Amino acid sequence: QVQLVESGGALVQAGTSLRLSCAASGRTFRNYAMGWFRQAPGEEREFVAAINWSGGLTFYADSVKGRFIISRDNAKKTVYLHLNSLKPEDTAVYYCAARGGTGYYINRHEYEYWGQGTQVTVSS
Repeated sequence: QVQLVESGGALVQAGTSLRLSCAASGRTFRNYAMGWFRQAPGEEREFVAAINWSGGLTFYADSVKGRFIISRDNAKKTVYLHLNSLKPEDTAVYYCAARGGTGYYINRHEYEYWGQGTQVTVSS
């Protein structure tokens, strides 16, 4: 079993950057594919970025491609989401998620474990 704890959310101005972290418990973190999702008020939870177990494969939603970067440090059992050139429409609660498997996964229903989320608010 994996427990996930996100951190790093904040209130920031448009155009700035932020780094979110997701720390995982358990000894088999390197066996898990990881993903970041976000949910704005009144909206469904949407895919943001995904990474495979080694970090060698990544995939991004079109809305964040070229601005956000997902990475992981298996030694620290942590996955990161670097948010650059932030826009007001990036405002949401950001969640990390984990599942077993060798690929990357973009459907939220494919993930088994979820963190509690961290709030990112971007002011214009």
